[in-house]
Amino acid sequence: MSANGNAALGVRLTEDQVKVLEENFTKVSKHPDETTLMLIAAECGLSEEQTAVWFRMRNAQWRKAEGLPAELGSVKD
Repeated sequence: MSANGNAALGVRLTEDQVKVLEENFTKVSKHPDETTLMLIAAECGLSEEQTAVWFRMRNAQWRKAEGLPAELGSVKD
């Protein structure tokens, strides 16, 4: 994902927001639970929905890069 965000989110992400999102994606969870998602959203200044969309899109990008099927749950992440 580009550092300036994505049209699907409806906002342009700052470098700091992308850093927080990417750190959580790689170090915490590719599929954060509702509470974790809420905390990440608050830290980034995004809505929970925007944060969830970012994670869905980032997961799709990761799966494609890894050559994995697009369907969630088709293989273990």
